[in-house]
Amino acid sequence: MASRAGERRQPQEDDEAILHRLGYAQELVRTMGGFSNFAISFTIISILAGCLTSYFIAFNNGGPVAVTWGWLLVGGFCTIVAFAMAELASAMPTAGGLYYWASTLGSPVWGWFTGWFNLVGQIAVTAAIDYGAAVFLNSLLNILFGVSDSPTAIFITYTAVLVLHGLINTFGVQLVGMLNSVSAWWHMVGVLVIVAVLIFVPDQHQSASFVFGETINNSGFSGTGFSSPVFWFVFGIGLLMSQYTITGYDASAHLAEETRNASRAAAYGIILSVVVSVVFGFILLVAITFAVPDVQGTLDAAATAVTYIWQESMGTGWAAFLLFIAVVAQLFCGMASVTSASRMLFAFSRDGAVPGHSLWRQVGRDGVPVKSVWVICTLAWLLMVPTLANPAVGYLVGTSIAVIGLYLAFVLPIYLRLRAGDRFEPGSFSLGGHYRWIDALAIAWIALICVLFLMPTVPPGIPGAADFDWNVFNFAPLTVGGALILFGGWWVLSANRWFKGPVRQGSDEDLARIEAAKTTA
Repeated sequence: MASRAGERRQPQEDDEAILHRLGYAQELVRTMGGFSNFAISFTIISILAGCLTSYFIAFNNGGPVAVTWGWLLVGGFCTIVAFAMAELASAMPTAGGLYYWASTLGSPVWGWFTGWFNLVGQIAVTAAIDYGAAVFLNSLLNILFGVSDSPTAIFITYTAVLVLHGLINTFGVQLVGMLNSVSAWWHMVGVLVIVAVLIFVPDQHQSASFVFGETINNSGFSGTGFSSPVFWFVFGIGLLMSQYTITGYDASAHLAEETRNASRAAAYGIILSVVVSVVFGFILLVAITFAVPDVQGTLDAAATAVTYIWQESMGTGWAAFLLFIAVVAQLFCGMASVTSASRMLFAFSRDGAVPGHSLWRQVGRDGVPVKSVWVICTLAWLLMVPTLANPAVGYLVGTSIAVIGLYLAFVLPIYLRLRAGDRFEPGSFSLGGHYRWIDALAIAWIALICVLFLMPTVPPGIPGAADFDWNVFNFAPLTVGGALILFGGWWVLSANRWFKGPVRQGSDEDLARIEAAKTTA
């Protein structure tokens, strides 16, 4: 027994062996443990970011029932999606994540579309997270110092936040891993503090029947109450709050090459980040909805609905205190999103899929793809330029693109795994025979939400008609359709001749030389 134990490989050696089998050298620094891997996905989901910055979407489209029951509905199905993705991450723990899985289980064309939708979704979710953080930060600064919260002021803050996140991600994975671990505890403890304040400080609370049974349709579509089919459509639109929040948990896969015992840790990081978020997020949303001071004021507050609720129910001092907790969490969230997106860009560039790939795949001496970090920050900044003209529409478009882009990237490898059946070779985490119903439900749910979030969010009239208002037009169909045309046309005209999916970096000896060169650089 002692001899066998002595011959057993250490986790990092096992990780490198798996990575070599997948065709890659260990270029990134493998310093993260299982908790850090969980923490980055939990941080990107960030119930103190998504739930708060997009609370108005659910409250306007469905009301409290869309906030509370909608959260549980979305959370349940996202848990199913997480289980499906965890099995794939365990079998192929690489920074390429989703597009690597799709290429391996399907063909290069599957990997091409998966990779591009994943990259677009990563950029959009980074933009939406940091813009939401800028809105909340300006609200806090407005309360404390009277700083303007105009669209221009918010965009300036947004720019500063992106620069901060770019700088933090430049300093190295150990700092990022440490901050993500702090972030996980900040989120959990922060939620409990906010909930406790919302229970004991406000003089009045809404009734349980309001929180769990009140319906609101402020969309412009006619139809209220559970008996109206139109209301259920509006309720579906309101699910964007929950679905936008519970995104980004593919980060555990993208950080797999920097995680010890990745085949197991990445799988459990994906699952636990969703489950813990669903539990803590439900507690937070129930507490906020109990504290709603009045319906019309909350509706009128729009994107600052949560700030309005806190100020009106408790006063400026308490509102500032809770905003501080939320803003710090949102800054953690944006930082982690930049980390995840830059690793995805690095991996996609490593296989030659991105223009300028020789630059974006470069790894610095400390194991950080610095150029990829700054490309992500720049593209995220550009995506939110339209908010200078209309903050609400710009933010909604960003969230819609994030959800649709990411979940389209999620669904393609899940479908391919279901199609592979028993030919699929699992890693240390396996669904066994349960993959059949888990994968099928995950695919059905993603198909539903992608259709829902392409629908008009208000009655827009006919483009060109007198009653048409571009300010409330849902641009997501145009952007998603444009992406399909762009990526599809690029594939047909050019990429099919040179993109071959994941490219093996060489023989085992070649991989060893690459690793040795990184060590001595």
